[in-house]
Amino acid sequence: MRRIDVARLLALAVIWSLSFVFVRVLVPVLGPVWVATGRVLIAGVALVLWFAVIGLDANVRAHWRAYLTVGIGNSALPFLLFAYAALHLPASYLVILNAAAPLFSAVASAIWLGERLTALKIAALVLGAAGVALVSRAGPLVPDTAFALAVAASLGAALSYALAGVWLKKFGGALRPVAIAGWSQMLAGIALLPIAAASPIAGPVTLGTVANLLALALVCSAIAYLLYYRLIADVGPTRAMTVTFLLPALGMCWGVLFLDETVTLPMIAGAVLIVAGTVAVLRPSERRVVGPNAAGESTTTSAGG
Repeated sequence: MRRIDVARLLALAVIWSLSFVFVRVLVPVLGPVWVATGRVLIAGVALVLWFAVIGLDANVRAHWRAYLTVGIGNSALPFLLFAYAALHLPASYLVILNAAAPLFSAVASAIWLGERLTALKIAALVLGAAGVALVSRAGPLVPDTAFALAVAASLGAALSYALAGVWLKKFGGALRPVAIAGWSQMLAGIALLPIAAASPIAGPVTLGTVANLLALALVCSAIAYLLYYRLIADVGPTRAMTVTFLLPALGMCWGVLFLDETVTLPMIAGAVLIVAGTVAVLRPSERRVVGPNAAGESTTTSAGG
């Protein structure tokens, strides 16, 4: 890769790993629903306005159902599940469990796309499952019911990312990737608004809260998606997905630096196993999660925060 591509990849890894810190800070104040709603709605509005400035035609009238489907599966649902999990799990846990998304994608692609589960992929899935099991027992948290539900929610979010990617490969060939980034989040935010309206805010909402939400939405969603899809265009989807390898280590660092979280050796070992499995399933010769659209572009989804 060129230096500029490496720089974009590193910037994306930093941004997406920091998103779990912002979520962890915001959830006790705004609650999971408002964090997810504010994130996608603000990011969606910002990107759609940007599309108007650059003259990008997303053909919303023809594709709004597809944008909504992707928005629910790739933004609204996983963001909501991670926000719920953040009530009970440190940011370092969230970012490690998020790295399981490509593992779920390998299974979903085998079931719905007919992609072959090779011996290497099966071994990768075993490694990833072992990593998840190790992280879930890594401490320093008490493994009670709330903890178990939070881990399940995090894995559900990773599964949602994977299913959205499979859906896009099968049905999203006519969609422009950058248009998906904006309109999927806009429609996801609109879909979440009725739920958010019925959800109380613990408060108090300070200028710091607003600043954190804007950073989460504009930097970790809007700008991150633009970086991600530029990487896909320049280096291809498989190389772009290698950002997943960097997230656990960075996320654990941010948790320690900004949230005074504790990172244990079993957490590190579990993260290594999950990333090792992810490396295996993302090998270019084995895993392709994209489909060319009519313009020769590629469609895919994020495995970010």
